[in-house]
Amino acid sequence: MFTIKSLKSSLGVVWPFACFALLGMVLLSLSRLGFMLWYSEQVTAAQGWGVMLLQGLRVDLATVAWLWGLPAVLTVILAGEHWLGKLWLGLMRVWLTFGLWLLVFMEMATPGFLLEYGLRPNQIFVEYLIYPKEVFNTLWLGHKLELAAGFVVGGLAVWLGWRLAGRCLQDLRLPRWYVRPVWVVVMLLLTVLAGRSTLGHRALNPAMVAFSTDATVNALVTNSAYSLLFAVSQMRAESGSSAAMYGQMPLDKIISHVREASGRPASAFISDALPTLSRNTASYSGKPKNLVILLQESFGAQYVGALGGLPLSPNIDRLAQQGWLFENLYATGTRSVRGIEAVVTGFTPTPAQAVVKLNKSQTGFFTLAQALGSRGYSTQFIYGGESHFDNMRSFFLGNGFQHIIEQKDYANPAFVGSWGVSDEDLLLRADAEFKQMHAAGKPFFSLVFSSSNHDPFEYPDGRIEPYEQPKQTRNNAVKYADYALGKFFEQAQQADYWNDTVFLIVADHDSRVLGDDLVPVPRFHIPGVIVGGGVPVKRDARLVSQIDLAPTLLSLMGISADYPMLGRDLTQTPDAWEGRAMMQYDKNFAYMQGKQVTVLQAGKPAAGFVYDKQQQRLLPGTTPTPQQVDEALAHVLWGDVAYDQRLFTLPVVH
Repeated sequence: MFTIKSLKSSLGVVWPFACFALLGMVLLSLSRLGFMLWYSEQVTAAQGWGVMLLQGLRVDLATVAWLWGLPAVLTVILAGEHWLGKLWLGLMRVWLTFGLWLLVFMEMATPGFLLEYGLRPNQIFVEYLIYPKEVFNTLWLGHKLELAAGFVVGGLAVWLGWRLAGRCLQDLRLPRWYVRPVWVVVMLLLTVLAGRSTLGHRALNPAMVAFSTDATVNALVTNSAYSLLFAVSQMRAESGSSAAMYGQMPLDKIISHVREASGRPASAFISDALPTLSRNTASYSGKPKNLVILLQESFGAQYVGALGGLPLSPNIDRLAQQGWLFENLYATGTRSVRGIEAVVTGFTPTPAQAVVKLNKSQTGFFTLAQALGSRGYSTQFIYGGESHFDNMRSFFLGNGFQHIIEQKDYANPAFVGSWGVSDEDLLLRADAEFKQMHAAGKPFFSLVFSSSNHDPFEYPDGRIEPYEQPKQTRNNAVKYADYALGKFFEQAQQADYWNDTVFLIVADHDSRVLGDDLVPVPRFHIPGVIVGGGVPVKRDARLVSQIDLAPTLLSLMGISADYPMLGRDLTQTPDAWEGRAMMQYDKNFAYMQGKQVTVLQAGKPAAGFVYDKQQQRLLPGTTPTPQQVDEALAHVLWGDVAYDQRLFTLPVVH
């Protein structure tokens, strides 16, 4: 007669791992079902209830196989009455407990991540773990309930896991020595088969279980421990990932496509060794101007009235009437470092980390600071927080920025939050720096990066009339960030440096970049305004990418230069140009030309859509043409090639 006792006897030392694997499968399935109910409208629209549950079981089985299968094999080999066997079983009790805690913890961490990014925890989650101080302050000040729930549930998981592991490891039937090789072979086969989940060439990966055009629905098919560990494995390869994900293309064809798409004549490209190095003549021919880039944290078009968003930014709206407003500007990614990459270097996005964090780009990588510093400009980065965050300090100092001002350099800030001093303190210091450099007759380039509009949304009292209650919300923080900008420009427009300076106000990315499309295009729409002495007043309806800003700024400043950037100089681009933008959203890459959007997915054919701006969503379109696919593929592959072969640089002058 079959009983639990007889099953335990039959499985012997494998019994504890079987128990925990079954428990893990049940917990992960229940968690997935809960998320599916939470996103029930999207799941129903994708017709995904059955496929998500079944494919989810497949992912969960692979997860528990890799988590506990190999330790089970070693337990078959090492378990015994001798000291080593007893020590090993003690270690396995710890490992079983840890594995259960990991599964529970990652599922508990998922709701907040889903709300912010529309995905399960991925490499962004890993990157934030590098900065425990900022992360803990954010959680403590803005997410106390979630933090407390995480500690309580995580503690219960450890307690339950420890007790259960102790009971499962008691009175185990040890296999005889001549049976152990058979058990090892069987367990290895089961672990590998379950872990790979396929007999094909490629093992299970998220692309295999993706079935919908809704990126959130696809993400829910996996579990968060699997999603995180897969992201970690992908992060180990800094370059070459685009070709592995999207397909290959000969280098000469890549170069041909990106050169042609840049709008420059063939004669403008002046180097075979550096294929995108081009000679560019500025549209302004007067005395070269200073440059100030005011990079705004998480400031999407949805918060800007002039762009059809909420009435939270009256000062940006006012500045838009005094300068050059980009009505259809799109960010290249979802992280600050991706925005820095695009705005400061003009580099195209890839599925790898932004170049700010990669090893080969820490020196000798082209930036505006490098180009302007060689022309006698004082170059600086002004930040309210700690500049080591996201490796910014190392990247900037290694690539042309001469001076860095960070949190420790503010003597008596009026307000300090989790991410540093307030935007008012930041911009007050910036104004003082600009006045000092202008008085000294020194041309300058300054990147000023805000931080007040960052969870947990701390800002000083008495500055704004809150848009909503409670005080610390994203909308209120946006309104405060705009207030601080308004105060700065009141001073700047009265300062001696105003007429000699070009200012760009631009977001690094939108907040909460999520949606039910493969790439949530409307959440990449950001504000961009250029103002200053001599800047034309215009509303620009062309489709523009963040990578177009740097060439345009140099042209407005009067800087004719050789550089490797592929972005357009919009001062010399016809008004009838339909434009293009590129967006990296986790593992999906979107290349938008006019209303046509080509989306490259890992391990899948390219998909074609039409972007309906009124409905703010991608509508099914015809299959993209070979030309559209090649142009998208060339741009995402070029970033890998340029980084890996160090081609995004200026020639060495001997």
